[in-house]
Amino acid sequence: MHPPVAAVIDAHRSLERVVAGLNDQQVAEASALPGWSRGHVLAHLTDNARMFARLAEHALRGELVAGYDGGMDERNAIIEATAGRSAAEHRAELAAHTAGLEAVWARADEVDWSRPVTFRNADIAATVFARWREAWIHMVDLDLGVGPGDWPEDLAAHAIDFLLGRLPAGTLVRAEDMRRQWSAGEGPPGTVVDGRVRDLAAWLSGRTPVVPPVATGELPPLGPWPPHPPQRLDRV
Repeated sequence: MHPPVAAVIDAHRSLERVVAGLNDQQVAEASALPGWSRGHVLAHLTDNARMFARLAEHALRGELVAGYDGGMDERNAIIEATAGRSAAEHRAELAAHTAGLEAVWARADEVDWSRPVTFRNADIAATVFARWREAWIHMVDLDLGVGPGDWPEDLAAHAIDFLLGRLPAGTLVRAEDMRRQWSAGEGPPGTVVDGRVRDLAAWLSGRTPVVPPVATGELPPLGPWPPHPPQRLDRV
């Protein structure tokens, strides 16, 4: 599948508009993510762009590198070390690293999208989809006026595809406004969950829907976020 590069660039521009008027006090305030300030969310979004650009840059040369040489500990340390930047510093760093990521993508041709990366043991195209999710989901976490109702419809449908594994096998998810449905895994038919596509995506991503989905019986419990498989560095 061709990655939605133009859609991610649009998400980047939306994110830049959201943080354009942010001040230092707002940066230090709590985000919608427990334990994280808005500065933590911005630090994560910024370093996520840097990491994906690093993966793509090496992949275009036929090289495989880890997203973080030090694993999740390094990722977390970077976020903690940079969360306290001023609003102006956050804006500048975010703009620089999103521009760097977009510049690497601009050099990719049709063949390049399938070049392997260590992120989820996938390819460059998968990182574009991942960045799409990261940008829109974390825009909600910034708690600056963007909610799941603002997500593009195709982003919401993609998020459901990605997060369907959080549901018990056999669960049927139906987006009333798209006339589309998804079935979680294999197994006998079970609970049916109905709602609008953006609300379903918000629920599956652990964010607050505008209108909560409804189910035949109780809403099923959500499992963990799709795990990262062990990184492999032996592919060429």
